[in-house]
Amino acid sequence: MGRRSDVLELAVLGLLQESGLHGYELRKRLNALLGPFRALSYGTLYPCLKSLLAAGWIHEAGAGNGADTATPASPLAGRRAKIVYELTAEGKERFQSLVSHPGPAAWEDERFDVHFAFFARTDAGTRLQILEGRRSRLEERREGYRQSMHRSRERAEQYTLELQRHGLESVDREVRWLSELIDTERASNMTHPPHDGDRPPLPAPAPGPDHESR
Repeated sequence: MGRRSDVLELAVLGLLQESGLHGYELRKRLNALLGPFRALSYGTLYPCLKSLLAAGWIHEAGAGNGADTATPASPLAGRRAKIVYELTAEGKERFQSLVSHPGPAAWEDERFDVHFAFFARTDAGTRLQILEGRRSRLEERREGYRQSMHRSRERAEQYTLELQRHGLESVDREVRWLSELIDTERASNMTHPPHDGDRPPLPAPAPGPDHESR
């Protein structure tokens, strides 16, 4: 639950960076961001919003007049379905802190996709750190698949081996994708020496004893 709430906090703060959203639209965008296998209910979203409100990272801006007013409110949402949530200045700082200092958890399955979704707001060094950490973690997983297949090749059932092979192929594809992203990040962040015309003039040498005696 702790990891899930951390991921949800990051996702909510990130989505509210551009503009305020009411509960219906926020939930819709969160489901698109988190994927179909982590469908988000109002019963999960509103406790998170309540926690962010208590922390002072978001505030209620008033009733929305978008799609939510034409959509029946969820029984779990109540009247709050029409409240527009916006980031406070402290909430913007909190989001920047989360994306700038992610830690090793950022390349785990639960968090990587959400961090990646906000790479445009993440500094280059942190992006590279997350990508390399994710690749390293998947390389460990890939080696685990290979060892497991080697040990069970003779005694495992056909469908068990097919499942292991599928897992290995999926990891291989993601490792290749990550390697391409890492190469692109490194190439775009390369520093080149300035041209001669761009160099600042060198300071004049200090006068030596011979010069002073003249």
